[in-house]
Amino acid sequence: MSVTPCGFARTPTKGLARLSWGGNGWEADGRPFGGEPADVAALRPLRGLEIEWPRARAPLEPLLDLAAAGVPLTAEDAPTWVPAGLAELLTDRAWLGHAPDGTARCVADLRREEHSVRLRRLRWRPATLAAPAVSVVMSTMRPHLVGAALAQMERQRGVEVEVLLGLHGVPFDQVREHVDACSLPVKWVEAAASVPFGEVLNQAASLASSDYVAKWDDDDWYGPDYLSDLVMALTYAEADIVGTTAEFLYLEPLKATIRRTTFASGASYPSEVYAHHVAGGTILVPRERFHELGGFPALPRAVDQEFLKAAEQAGARTYRTHGLGFVVRRGPSADHTWQLPLAHFVKVATSQWRGFRPSLLMEAA
Repeated sequence: MSVTPCGFARTPTKGLARLSWGGNGWEADGRPFGGEPADVAALRPLRGLEIEWPRARAPLEPLLDLAAAGVPLTAEDAPTWVPAGLAELLTDRAWLGHAPDGTARCVADLRREEHSVRLRRLRWRPATLAAPAVSVVMSTMRPHLVGAALAQMERQRGVEVEVLLGLHGVPFDQVREHVDACSLPVKWVEAAASVPFGEVLNQAASLASSDYVAKWDDDDWYGPDYLSDLVMALTYAEADIVGTTAEFLYLEPLKATIRRTTFASGASYPSEVYAHHVAGGTILVPRERFHELGGFPALPRAVDQEFLKAAEQAGARTYRTHGLGFVVRRGPSADHTWQLPLAHFVKVATSQWRGFRPSLLMEAA
């Protein structure tokens, strides 16, 4: 497949265009669509494509290529010869219910991106493939958070999960009840509180038996398709490491959710790009590659940043996919190794909402 979501534009500069059957092929925005990267690049500025169905059956492969590229597609109805899963997505027009205003803070653009992700999954996660196996590595010094974290891992769809728990100064007896109640296979190591955080992660990761190793933070929120979306992105980007943007943050002391799509400098913070940085709690890497890269550095903090830096120096490519299935929880600065005041996050916010307001892809209550 030659087209991917790489280069997806969060904020389109043009409106909807037509996708119609021209007799010999599909035409998108008045031009023949050949399913090549250049064809997709020309469509990136569009809000999406409105399908006009021909009277007779037409090839669906170009439409599936557009779905694979994350180009938003919509139709008022669908002929009977369109598969049910595709037809359901195409005719779900709820994402069109918000008017775009050309800014990154626009909810219309968020709904559009959610629709795009659902289309990507249709093409890149076929039901005929076996579910990939992922070893989820989590180090914790907070036993009261373990139950909720394990429950989120149990929600994961489209993957087979094993849990690797690094108990950092925490006796197993303090989490035994949560582990016993978990339906997933759980392995654990106990380490003294004096052991560096990165070393605890490595001790836990040494127990991995799955195809992929994924780092998980005990206090953040993860949507049910979070892991399968990471594996999907690693596949189409042909990267060594994949992670997401830290796009949604819940500021606990303020009881507010923010979304950021720019850095503090004002520079764009895009997704679906090769990048030097991904959110630390979202790193996923093939297990063999993880060991080739030497695992996590045995440091007390900045473990994610130093891991990514060392990986880049070793020639590894990191890809940053969408951040709609992940929410960072921020309490007081003293509670985090990521030492930035709450005021910083308010300052860089593109959008702000009262309460817990994640992307719809989180499927939160």
